[in-house]
Amino acid sequence: MALPSNSSNEQTWRHPGGKLLRAGPATLTEAELLAIVISAGTAKNPAEKIAADLIEKFQSLRGIAAQPVEELMKISGLGQVKLCRIAAALEIGRRFAQHEKSESQI
Repeated sequence: MALPSNSSNEQTWRHPGGKLLRAGPATLTEAELLAIVISAGTAKNPAEKIAADLIEKFQSLRGIAAQPVEELMKISGLGQVKLCRIAAALEIGRRFAQHEKSESQI
């Protein structure tokens, strides 16, 4: 992914999206990437905390993907809309990986 030409490596971001734009997506942790997908958190739980709680509880994005929806709904601040965003992002990744795998077998 190409970064905007006005990007810099200054570490003044307040949200992982700023870090992504300035330093590139590869520099983000799984929790930071997940926080971007979650977008807004709640008054008590910002997106970064919800993402960190998910990663801590399930160990990784793969661990999150293996959970039934009922288990994910137990995470404070994670409602249906955020679950849909996470599920969609994981499905996009799964389809991309599947496509790459099938392309490499040609």
